[in-house]
Amino acid sequence: MSEQNAPKGAFIQRDKQTYAIVPRIPVGLVTPDLLENIARVARKYEIPIIKLTSAQRMALVGMKPEIVDDVWQDLGTAIGPAVGLCVHYVQACPGTTVCKYGVLDSLNLGLRLEELLVGYELPAKTKIGVSGCPFNCGEGYVRDIGIFGRRSGWTLIFGGNSGGRPRIGDVIAEGLSDDQVVELTMKCLNYYKENAKKMERTARFIQRIGIEEFKKAVLG
Repeated sequence: MSEQNAPKGAFIQRDKQTYAIVPRIPVGLVTPDLLENIARVARKYEIPIIKLTSAQRMALVGMKPEIVDDVWQDLGTAIGPAVGLCVHYVQACPGTTVCKYGVLDSLNLGLRLEELLVGYELPAKTKIGVSGCPFNCGEGYVRDIGIFGRRSGWTLIFGGNSGGRPRIGDVIAEGLSDDQVVELTMKCLNYYKENAKKMERTARFIQRIGIEEFKKAVLG
């Protein structure tokens, strides 16, 4: 089966015979029921590998294509985008929920952005990291969009990348409220969507057009 004919929500593995899926797990928050169900499904279908990903999700790996639809049905979760040209995920640290260093509520903001943006079609895959303090455990400086909290408000970063050609993102604005973060995030993504080339990640886009041109467009 070719990549084009892959089962819904699945992507082919190195052996060119088996597939992996990634259930959607918003900002990495899980429940005992979800964990137990994943374990039950993995046993039922003899899924050989469950891999925790850098995106705070779980990849179920090593499935024959004919069982993928049944696995999704038994899991009962939404699909976590893993290969499409869209927002793949929102990563978030614990923030003020439990962390003694948290100054702003990264989980609440992360969940809001996750619900609004995951799956949003863009020129290339896009990743978002939210941190509740300047320690930046959500890795905002190397995400397409990074957000971290200070007592004065949120700082928003754009154009980071942690891949083979890493780039530290640029600070776009500081001292933002939750609502202002959401509004500015949408402005940044929409400008990127309208002006980037297909498959051009945000880091390469900013290198091509220049950060000052970008700031002028989204802040003007």
